[in-house]
Amino acid sequence: MITGIVVALPEEVTTLTSKRIEKRHCVFIRDKVLIAYSGAGADNAKIAADLLINKGANRLISWGCAAALSDSLKPGDLVLADTLIDVDDNELTLSSAWYDFVKSVINSVLPVYSGALTESVNIISSSREKQHLNTITNAVALDMESIAVAKVAKQKSLPFISVRAIVDPANMNLPQAIRYAATDAGDIVLSRLLLFIALHPTELPGLIRLARYFNAAKKNFGPRR
Repeated sequence: MITGIVVALPEEVTTLTSKRIEKRHCVFIRDKVLIAYSGAGADNAKIAADLLINKGANRLISWGCAAALSDSLKPGDLVLADTLIDVDDNELTLSSAWYDFVKSVINSVLPVYSGALTESVNIISSSREKQHLNTITNAVALDMESIAVAKVAKQKSLPFISVRAIVDPANMNLPQAIRYAATDAGDIVLSRLLLFIALHPTELPGLIRLARYFNAAKKNFGPRR
């Protein structure tokens, strides 16, 4: 079996490998493990999933960070989704021997939380929006790529799992700088971010807090030594 891993952000790629990967390209990081750096968003994730399959992957993982929708989740917590809910409220249940095996392996190292993962097409920045999504979907977390990868896997009848580390908790409003600096594809443009901070210095504490949460997520996501 060749495992293909879709990763949206370069910072997330570094939790798996020190190899440099160009956006929309994939490389083997070890025998029978391929990783594709997709870029953010569903369209990019679908392209990456198709690329991995064309390169020989016969099971897929969506790997990266997520926003918490449940108050019970904190930065750094790992979520192994058991249900996926797309923007049209369609549900896909994840259940397989591989899913059970991965869950038991992760649980042997650190706690992993199960629950529904829902999809967003844009960055969800406010705690009010997160609460609303939690109410209408009962999902515990959300990201922008997992459902797209899962749909490709389902179309090809391939096993799929989503492993996500929580960054921003449900009660946190993302700094406005993040939305300002984000492109339509969900990538963060550093020059936009720095300009916004220069014009709105009160945003800096929120960005520092977010960076601290992101580091907590990366710590739990990185290779165990």
